[in-house]
Amino acid sequence: MSDQFESTLHHVNTYSKPSELKITDMRFVDLAGAPMHCTLVKIYTNQGITGIGELRDFGSRTYAAMLKGRLLGENPCNVDKLFRRIKQFMGTGRQAGGVAGIEIALWDLAGKAYGVPVYQMLGGKFRDAARVYCDLGVNTPGLRSDGYSMGKRLKQFADESGFTMVKAVLGVETLQALYPEEELISAPGSYVEELRQAAQYNFEFIRNRRDTPYGPEFQKRNRAYDLVNTQSPYTLFRMTERGLDRYEEEVAHMRDVLGYKMPLAIDHLGYLNVEDAARLLRRLEKYNLLWAEDMLPCTYTEEYKRLSMLTSTPLATGEDLSTLESFEELIVNRAVPIIHPDICSSGIYETKKIGDLAQRYHVAMAMHMCETPVAALATAHMGVATENFVATEFNAPDVPWWDDIITGFGGKVIQNGFIRVSGKPGLGFDDINDEVIKDHLMPGFPDMWASTDHWNTEYSNDRLFS
Repeated sequence: MSDQFESTLHHVNTYSKPSELKITDMRFVDLAGAPMHCTLVKIYTNQGITGIGELRDFGSRTYAAMLKGRLLGENPCNVDKLFRRIKQFMGTGRQAGGVAGIEIALWDLAGKAYGVPVYQMLGGKFRDAARVYCDLGVNTPGLRSDGYSMGKRLKQFADESGFTMVKAVLGVETLQALYPEEELISAPGSYVEELRQAAQYNFEFIRNRRDTPYGPEFQKRNRAYDLVNTQSPYTLFRMTERGLDRYEEEVAHMRDVLGYKMPLAIDHLGYLNVEDAARLLRRLEKYNLLWAEDMLPCTYTEEYKRLSMLTSTPLATGEDLSTLESFEELIVNRAVPIIHPDICSSGIYETKKIGDLAQRYHVAMAMHMCETPVAALATAHMGVATENFVATEFNAPDVPWWDDIITGFGGKVIQNGFIRVSGKPGLGFDDINDEVIKDHLMPGFPDMWASTDHWNTEYSNDRLFS
């Protein structure tokens, strides 16, 4: 009888006893060009089952690693409880990525433990697949950012992969760089060129991790940090009439290539004040944009309300907000018609709550997503389970190994412009493909899934009241 029992167990999944699961470890791997600097987090348990999550693009693994000591020994299936424990560490934007990445991994783990997909634990599906809109991508050297070039590139992606929505990146600073001899922007001194160089330098510094502390590269980094974090009202640069003309011409060129049936959104328009943003958006109304994204900092609720009243071009913002509370003012005041969270800043369940609140105020939700298939699938599970979800971004159409980052999903995450979630447990894939990862490690992070034991005892009195 005993032999028969043992033999039967070989055909039964016995490693997942959800009530007895305990978190035992948390480790990371950093990828370069996937399409950005992307950080994956893996949570381990006492039963061999693991969960995979992802931090926000260009974030820091420290934002998650510092929370490890607060989670060890806990049952990962108590996702909401653990999220509420660490939610106080959700800052804005990438600072929230640690909490969000952990939360995504916990949902993946819980789904695997119970044998159900994440969307089922969120209440089930409103749709079978999540629509994807294609961004330009960032990994093609020498890519021109004029309207014709971007339009052709977007049309190629749409024709080849079946995307039914697209988005271009066209900034006023980029426009000035395209036409350096023209007076498109009025600004104090060499501010515009400094800002453009600072933005580029920030990305290069993050990628290369070069120089030693206190060296000249760190001085340049600190200057760049201050420049790119100066908000719109304090930059004091204006668009000239010729600048408005040029911008409109470039959008017209995109429409010449794409036609008007293809929904077209535009992102990263520039660090404009409300008045110039309104001037530009009124010029663009005839081109029937799907939305104009992040025209102002996402915390500027009153300014967004003013801007929405000055144009018929829809506005979208929110990728750098994280909690339900941080979205509330924007939503309740109907400051924009479209909110635009990132799953790696707000997490799966919190994003669904944000979407549900937005629906109460007749606000749609599209998703920012510049990360790996892990974040894409996390977004898709939330998207199919949230009624007012519209679409999620895809920013890696030029990364040939993007689909290969994960195993067990059939080799193609996006098909005909949609992510179709499977009935497999958790996020629906098996694991991370370490053979692919090792060829694309981020400089400065040469070890895959290295020990994080030095974070095991990191702890403080996190009590929020006295």
